[in-house]
Amino acid sequence: MKEITKHYSNDGITVVWKPHVCIHSAICFKGLPEVFDPRVRPWVNIDGASSQKIVDQVAKCPSGAISIEQIKNKANMETQKSENSAEIKIQVMSKGPLIVKGNCVVVDELGNETIKEGQVALCRCGASANKPYCDGAHRTTSVL
Repeated sequence: MKEITKHYSNDGITVVWKPHVCIHSAICFKGLPEVFDPRVRPWVNIDGASSQKIVDQVAKCPSGAISIEQIKNKANMETQKSENSAEIKIQVMSKGPLIVKGNCVVVDELGNETIKEGQVALCRCGASANKPYCDGAHRTTSVL
């Protein structure tokens, strides 16, 4: 699967979308439809709400497919340093993926390392075509 990344920016933030990571939970769309609307192109309207509302909604994304890049300044960099040393939390989703919250390194079966920041959804049903990441295939399998 080709790994495309899209960026949508305003004066304070950039929403980063990685469609290959998305599990299509629709939490973004249901929570802030004036910004996230998959029925239109581009599907992210960065001017549809305040930066803070967008940041708050993006934080609810279970897969980490959408994330935020903020304009860096000295204060932001200090905050980021303290956040990077935070604990990792793993949440088991009912009939769904494992959500790893925090910064981590995912090592694939060939030993390739990928740094994941914020959160990532890992497949636990074994049916994902994008292993080790969840692609929503658990919805069509009876494994979980």
